Amino acid sequence: MIAASWVALIFLLCELFLSSVVHSVYGLYIFTSAVVGDVSEALNFSLRNFKLVNFEPKTVPPSSNFEQHLPPIVLVHGIFGFGKGRLGSLSYFAGAENKDERVLVPDLGSLTSIYDRARELFFYLKGGLVDYGEEHSRVCGHSRFGRLYEQGQYPEWDEDHPIHFVGHSAGAQVARLLQQMLADKAFEGHRNTSENWVLSITALSGAFNGTTRTYLDGMQPEDGDTMKPISLLQLCRVGVIAYDWLDIGWLKKYYNFGFDHFNMSWKKKGVLGLMKCALGKEGPFAYGDWILPDLTIQGSMRLNSRLQTFNTTYYFSYATKAPARRIFGIHPLLSIRALQMSRWRFPSDLSPPYKGYRDEDWHDNDGALNTISMTHPRFPIEHPTHFVHNRSQSQSWEPGIWYYKIVEADHISFIINRERAGAQFDLIYNEIFERCRKHVLRRKQPILPNQEH
Repeated sequence: MIAASWVALIFLLCELFLSSVVHSVYGLYIFTSAVVGDVSEALNFSLRNFKLVNFEPKTVPPSSNFEQHLPPIVLVHGIFGFGKGRLGSLSYFAGAENKDERVLVPDLGSLTSIYDRARELFFYLKGGLVDYGEEHSRVCGHSRFGRLYEQGQYPEWDEDHPIHFVGHSAGAQVARLLQQMLADKAFEGHRNTSENWVLSITALSGAFNGTTRTYLDGMQPEDGDTMKPISLLQLCRVGVIAYDWLDIGWLKKYYNFGFDHFNMSWKKKGVLGLMKCALGKEGPFAYGDWILPDLTIQGSMRLNSRLQTFNTTYYFSYATKAPARRIFGIHPLLSIRALQMSRWRFPSDLSPPYKGYRDEDWHDNDGALNTISMTHPRFPIEHPTHFVHNRSQSQSWEPGIWYYKIVEADHISFIINRERAGAQFDLIYNEIFERCRKHVLRRKQPILPNQEH
């Protein structure tokens, strides 16, 4: 018995070491790639200016009136993600934002909770001082107010000027929660909001119902809220606390986990504050106000219990599933977890997370999320759905129904590096943008001055 326990501990430590190395190396690779890309771009720009001076005035082609009337398409990143302005010129969506004239890519907290990110997204678009809400801020131990957006990216946003949202991974839940907040009129000073401010929500590998990977990474399956004492997430927690406490200005401008409203900087916390955060007495991890609890099955069910599918909004989802040859057809960052998730068993001594739970339903995955979780909101209540077999079926799109496809790809096939997805990258994003532009306009297309009445 003792020998078996030692073997299990050694196996756990080896797996933890391998996982931490793989994730650290990949994170460093992304960071250095962004830096190298920025340096290279700066050098090329300097050389062009040195070799050739153009005295012709620069003109920017004006946007057409029709383009100005198009609803913006907002791309919402997932966990560990970033928006425009972070990591230099690197694009989280691998340049997909360049496929349309009116695309916004907000930079939200990469590890903050679904709730906090939804609040940030509202003020990014509408403008103003981010207000996390008095009650939520008090319960979660952080400042009520956050970043100031002096000028919103879409200040005219309202029912007559709605928006399309496209969310990758947890970004899909952020868009859903924001729509619910709009319906609930949850933003102080903005009493005219409604669910009709959102024209459509498209999910790409959307984290609707949680993922069993959270338990493999270190969340406790007993409650879906707390962390195991020895786990990858514990290492992540310590690293994030140190990063925010050091508060290196230029580094945080380059990449930020989004916890500034917790005031974990050494300037405000000091050494004693660092110790309290590290011991789990203060900070986002102490209050559970971060992304991982939202991504457990239990956490997703709690969130879904308050989120509606509205009959005036269009919904579409692309659920991803790893290729049959998992280890060789999937990104190295995800390959080990894909194999583990395909064999996941919920602890037999615990009550299952919901009635009718079966382990085999959760085996198909993309290395980060389970395929069953990505099709549409299922638990605790299943929302109206329609499975799309081929592209022609997705042309007719009715509101209030979750249309979904199953795509053979891993969780990061359609972000960061478009070459990995190949032609499928352009097919997916072209289809998304085409659908947003041609098939879901709630109001009639505006008549332009040069058109006949």
